[in-house]
Amino acid sequence: MWSSNQTKTDLPGTSATQRPAIPASAAPVLTPMRATTPSAAPPARAVACLGASVEIKGRISGEEDLQIDGRVEGPVSLPGQRLIVGRTAQLNSEVVARDVIVYGKITGNLRAQDRVEIKKDGSVIGDITTTRIMIEDGAYFKGKIEIDRSKPATAAELETVGNLALVGAH
Repeated sequence: MWSSNQTKTDLPGTSATQRPAIPASAAPVLTPMRATTPSAAPPARAVACLGASVEIKGRISGEEDLQIDGRVEGPVSLPGQRLIVGRTAQLNSEVVARDVIVYGKITGNLRAQDRVEIKKDGSVIGDITTTRIMIEDGAYFKGKIEIDRSKPATAAELETVGNLALVGAH
């Protein structure tokens, strides 16, 4: 589009040789943006997703947060990471993670370094070992809860879930 600052030679279809040269001093200067406060938002975390139509029989492990909306049979080991069990998810699994948030159904024991949240329509049948727990009104839980007040387990210690030798298990 033509503006009052352009010459008639700047019209579409004209060649560069017909346009007047722009002095280097008139070129715009770009400066990088910086956070203005030290309390800038934390960097976004990668979240892997398993959709509602996905069905897995076997071991799941990883080093990124995971949301499961499908069916899983087998241990889930995400030491130091967050596991979100979606509304349509059904897990028949031993679970180890930093945080576990349950909107769907889990049958199996849970071990979370930091916390377990069972949301309104969530269901857990199995024992829970964690530092903090929240069970919303309307959630279903059957099992025992052990609040682990000791130092948080390291990621290497939590890796032993595949052998079912959980840290602090008796």
